[in-house]
Amino acid sequence: MRVLVQRVKEASVSVDDNRIAFIGNGILLFVGIEHADTNEDIIWLSNKIIGLRIFDDENGVMNLSLKDINGDLLAVSQFTLHARVKKGFRPSYIDAALPEISIPLYEQFVQQLEADLGKTIFTGKFGSQMLVDLINDGPVTIFIDSKNKK
Repeated sequence: MRVLVQRVKEASVSVDDNRIAFIGNGILLFVGIEHADTNEDIIWLSNKIIGLRIFDDENGVMNLSLKDINGDLLAVSQFTLHARVKKGFRPSYIDAALPEISIPLYEQFVQQLEADLGKTIFTGKFGSQMLVDLINDGPVTIFIDSKNKK
């Protein structure tokens, strides 16, 4: 499982010209699921994301987590995080899980994030053409791969 974490002042998702989700200060999370992902990946990533100390404390030091600031979280499915670009110019997505695998894992991941954060999170619409607006704060953008826990 791969995620791209972006600290945002605000973010939203629109589908068919309708805004379906909006958050204020918090994290915009792009989520890519591959066929080898398991519940272990979900638990590890959720814990890591909720605990990341990427928000400024009173001294302007990134020392607070999403939970510490009672921030919002918006999760958006993004199979393109598993793009292979080694050969040619057309990305290959063979590592991305098919919907029958990725949808249940994505839903389970959202539930785990909600449990770890202690509040409802917002989501895009899985498999839809989405427009994502954001104001990246910092900018702070972090890539995490559950198969490469460095």
